[in-house]
Amino acid sequence: MPWNNQGGGGGGPWGSSGGGGGGGQNPWGSRGGGSGGPSSPDLEDMLRRGQDRFKRIMPSGFGGGRGIALAILAIIVLWLASGIYRVQPDERGVVLRFGEYVRDAQPGLNYHLPAPIETVLTPSVTTVNRIDIGFVGAIEGRNASARDVPEESLMLTGDENILDIDFTVLWRISDASNFLFNIREPEETVKIVAESAMREIIGQTELQPAMNEARAEIEIRTRDLVQSVLDDYNAGIEVTQVQLLDVAPPDPVVDAFDDVQRALQDGQRLRNEAEAYRNDVIPRARGEAERMIQEASAYREQVINEALGDSQRFTSVLNSYEAAPEVTAERFYIETMEDVLQGTNKVIIGDDAGGGSGVVPYLPLDQLRRRPATQEGQ
Repeated sequence: MPWNNQGGGGGGPWGSSGGGGGGGQNPWGSRGGGSGGPSSPDLEDMLRRGQDRFKRIMPSGFGGGRGIALAILAIIVLWLASGIYRVQPDERGVVLRFGEYVRDAQPGLNYHLPAPIETVLTPSVTTVNRIDIGFVGAIEGRNASARDVPEESLMLTGDENILDIDFTVLWRISDASNFLFNIREPEETVKIVAESAMREIIGQTELQPAMNEARAEIEIRTRDLVQSVLDDYNAGIEVTQVQLLDVAPPDPVVDAFDDVQRALQDGQRLRNEAEAYRNDVIPRARGEAERMIQEASAYREQVINEALGDSQRFTSVLNSYEAAPEVTAERFYIETMEDVLQGTNKVIIGDDAGGGSGVVPYLPLDQLRRRPATQEGQ
């Protein structure tokens, strides 16, 4: 056997050559006398024995130096072919040479120098990752399966109130090489930065806006601040969205907070009712005042016009009287008597009613007054 010992000494993995003697055996074998001292390995003997073993392993007909060369060539080809790799569409290849970043690889078939010269990492750059802050075990806000984490969720507002805030950060890899080499524990880094940014924004916002109309603004400002900090780190991370899931007072003060909110709502309701009453009364009062002003203006115009007409008529009559006093006086008398006697029962007696004797005749005035009505009835 090629691996058997040559000589009388004890066996070893590579065998030993030499005379007997009680010298110790080393794994590379010993050649020489019985001194037993160590000696350098016989390289020619090792190569020969290796060739003999390779011939025993290889099939018949595959002998000689040509077969060995072909085997070595095949091994080299397989080693070189091991550098072929595929990058999936949602991945980005990062090629390392002896552990140092050298280039990026696009999706598809690529090649790098075989290991251990070059290696490749292929992180996913399209997957949107999610980090929950303030709670554990829930997907949307608080529910029976959610466990609150007060160390993360309790935050101080700008008006020195405390809010329990649960929110989610969505992010993805934007630069694979920066993501892999510039930060350690990326998820923990994003979580710490997001919590710090949210505390800063909430610390600049009062309680009521933070719980109501300012939620969208808080989300946008927090996302921008987190992105700015990560860009300063060259983290290779893009924050796509920050979602506020629950903004509420801490559990120990929920009842008192609800009472305050109800009081504020009642106050707002009363203000709205008062505003509605004012909006109803004031316009009607203004309308009534405007109507009175318009009526007073119309009466003033009427009185002025009548006074002007009377003055003009008096002036006209005066001019007529100055031109013909007797005729004008008679006309005044007739018009006056017409105004006085108009619409009254009248009995006209001529000068000859008493037959010229001067005796006033008897006149049944009550019957004469009823006569027109009797005649009309007939």
